[in-house]
Amino acid sequence: MRKVDFLATDGVLLNGLLYESNEKTQDVILAVHGMASNCFKKRDQIIAKKANEVGIDYFGFNNRGSELVKYIKKNIEGKKEEKLAGTSYEDVLEGYEDIVGAILKLKELGYQNIYLQGHSLGCTKIVYTYNELKEENEDDILENIKGIILLSLIDLPNALKFYLGEKLKEYLKLAEEKQEQGKQLEFMPKEAFIHPISVKTFLRYARDYQEIDFANYGADTELTKLNQITVPLFMRWGDDNEMILQKADELVTIVNHNILNPNKDINYIEGANHSYTGKEEILAEQIMQFIKS
Repeated sequence: MRKVDFLATDGVLLNGLLYESNEKTQDVILAVHGMASNCFKKRDQIIAKKANEVGIDYFGFNNRGSELVKYIKKNIEGKKEEKLAGTSYEDVLEGYEDIVGAILKLKELGYQNIYLQGHSLGCTKIVYTYNELKEENEDDILENIKGIILLSLIDLPNALKFYLGEKLKEYLKLAEEKQEQGKQLEFMPKEAFIHPISVKTFLRYARDYQEIDFANYGADTELTKLNQITVPLFMRWGDDNEMILQKADELVTIVNHNILNPNKDINYIEGANHSYTGKEEILAEQIMQFIKS
């Protein structure tokens, strides 16, 4: 295992951990963590170990949304600057810059076959990034993406509507007022979200979510953005305290019916929670079976 430093495509300094197999390989899993998280999770360590055993390397990195609040550094043409980031301040669309930067670094290190793995909000970033790459005809990058692994992709805009109910309008009005006053970096009331969240970030999830509103399992029966994924697709959820609005078995039935990808593996792990605590070995084994097949 070794630390790898790299730049996002907009100059943000990032780093991660590369778990290397005993023999040189061109295959690697690129893992993108979720909200308020990082690349040091037990789940990452277990999946990495399983991957190394079958000759696949594993790279998890801390994107600009890691932890709750932090400063990130940008290095653009020799000019350095700092800005607030972390889950509380991130713009999820900037995940594109981070993921593409990581892909380019892995290509530089000699990897040809890259499997994108996301957890929770990391899934949202991966799906958005993949579709942006297709829209921009970035074939030099797309040719290296051999599969996509989505762990607990959540329907964030609808989850927010569901959990806040009528309160959503009140919080949205407050956020818009603060935005007009130039206070978009102030925090929302703690009841507005599961983590401390800035006005700027809250508005992305509560109002300006059109570009990430592709996991609307109940309404968007075509799941258009997910159906634009043409490489093999692996999706998993848990059925215990999972952040989904349907029961896991019902959700899996819906998604299996609506996703047309012929190389899909969509299911849930019985007894697993949103973080797959205690079920990491099962999850890791299923991911390896997917990649090998």
